[in-house]
Amino acid sequence: MQPAPGQDNDFPWWLVALGAIGAWLFWEVLSDGLYRDVLAKLMLGVQITLLVTLVAYVSACAIGLALALASRSRYLAVRQAARFYIEVVRGIPILVLLLYIAFVFAPVAVEGWNLAAEALGLDPIRARDFPLLWRAVIALTVAYSAFLAEIFRAGLQAVDKGQIEAAQSLGLSRWMTFRHVVFPQAFRVILPPLGNDLVAMVKDSSLVSVLGVSDITQLGKVIAAGNFRYFETYNVVALLYLTMTISLSLLVRQLERHLRRRTGGRDG
Repeated sequence: MQPAPGQDNDFPWWLVALGAIGAWLFWEVLSDGLYRDVLAKLMLGVQITLLVTLVAYVSACAIGLALALASRSRYLAVRQAARFYIEVVRGIPILVLLLYIAFVFAPVAVEGWNLAAEALGLDPIRARDFPLLWRAVIALTVAYSAFLAEIFRAGLQAVDKGQIEAAQSLGLSRWMTFRHVVFPQAFRVILPPLGNDLVAMVKDSSLVSVLGVSDITQLGKVIAAGNFRYFETYNVVALLYLTMTISLSLLVRQLERHLRRRTGGRDG
């Protein structure tokens, strides 16, 4: 779809205003002892948030793409199984899914592992040996894989079937057709929603704080409970999330512009 006339030439005044506000807030943080102390303590939370987001998002993309391909399979059973997974997972709130995987799925998985380990002569493990951090990563992966599957499916369906048939008539295998014809075109279609979901996952990663995982939100709660300076503490928490989400949004927009320039501004 072509952008509206002059849309790409609009000067980003919103970004200038946001940058000015952000610069002022960072100056306040760096020039105030309390703010600096809160920021220093939250840096570990930034690392955990980024780790959870990146690992869960990459894993969810891989599973989502597999589900999208399965939903277009020639086999009815495979299509129905993929549809079943997508609809069930999308119908469960992420917070509920997080708690379910952390406190229901994980203990059951550990019990199943121990049964297999006993048969194989391996050492058993305890449920506490399954870190809450990785339970949270699995939960976010499962939750977002269903949403990303629908994005991938829509992108794959947007590719003209005539091009697929032409590639196959030239002797390209199904894999080569997908790699060189289908996915490059589908990627241009799905890039904006993929970027939106990445930004959404950064924000939804704050849900892992309910498990006690030391992300930005959890550390913010601990710090505020210790110094009783909720205003200053949550100002820094909000500023860190805004910095990450806006940076990612700008990065995705820049990638979209780069792809448009490479294809001469054509989306079809």
